[in-house]
Amino acid sequence: MKTHQTRRAFLGTTATLVSGAVIGSSKLFGAPALIRSLGDKPNSMMGGVQIGVITYSFREMPDQSAEATLKYVLDSGISAIELMGGPAESFVGAPKNSVDMRSVFPLMRKRRESQPLTDDEQKTLAEAESQMKAYRAEMAKWRLSAPMAKFEQLRKMYKQAGVTIYGFKPDAFGMQSSDGEIDYGMRAAKALGANQVTLEHPANDAHTLKLGQMAQKHGIRVGYHGHEQQTPTFWDTALAQSPGNAMNFDLGHYLAAGQPDPLGLIRQKHDRIASMHIKDRQTPAHGKGNLPWGQGDTPLTDVLKLMREQKYTFPATVELEYQIPAGSNSVTEVKKCVEFCRNILS
Repeated sequence: MKTHQTRRAFLGTTATLVSGAVIGSSKLFGAPALIRSLGDKPNSMMGGVQIGVITYSFREMPDQSAEATLKYVLDSGISAIELMGGPAESFVGAPKNSVDMRSVFPLMRKRRESQPLTDDEQKTLAEAESQMKAYRAEMAKWRLSAPMAKFEQLRKMYKQAGVTIYGFKPDAFGMQSSDGEIDYGMRAAKALGANQVTLEHPANDAHTLKLGQMAQKHGIRVGYHGHEQQTPTFWDTALAQSPGNAMNFDLGHYLAAGQPDPLGLIRQKHDRIASMHIKDRQTPAHGKGNLPWGQGDTPLTDVLKLMREQKYTFPATVELEYQIPAGSNSVTEVKKCVEFCRNILS
């Protein structure tokens, strides 16, 4: 225990210093060497099941740099991740986003879940989306000449700390994205060492066909994520279009959508699942709540045991979406989720 406390205190100091140095000069100033010297690498492979985390889980933490995100991942005991675009692209030198996404994410979620927004919240969201539109245009231009060597540098920094990047989720694959921007996202994913890119299912057959074909060319897969619109046939068209298309299945949202047999879906389509998000939600009859793990209706234990018994190789990705208790933070709660998995799989 003392070793872990020392390590965390050391990382807490160095990550802040290094992060500031990177933002100020775009140079790393030896951060990989600092992290590598700690010699205490995480291991979240449990009973043959890779437990990962999407870095969106740490969205409420104050520092969203790649270095700080790595610290959060390490402190959570995680050794493999689905990396959001923000930390990676800021490290590579992307234009700065003027929108505080920590304040916008909850409003986007409320709207997605058809919860009422106040007038002020609607105004805030509209203003943020206007700014984001301009920012996306700036990003689209930047991405066409972004240096892949910096993504490789980021991969090495994470790998030296004991963390592999299996998925990459930048805002580069949507309907509004040019072929050049999509190509950039897939090349960046390869440079990061990822075997998949992920995005919300676009609900457009022509677009999933294009993405699948481009993914095949790059030797990776596109994992399409769904929320409560997920059904047993939700991915069928995309999967039939190309072996480059795959599922980024969300177990908790599937249950909250009222779908009765998630284990059956996993058994049937496991070879087309690139990764799976796990959380603990309630059924519609119980209110669809997003709860601390073990308090909802999601069959997390059965699914994780199925993965272990059948030796499924796709990662189970922790996505923290329940209300963080007072006095806690994202890292503490992700650690609880990891221990929940460890108690089942070890």
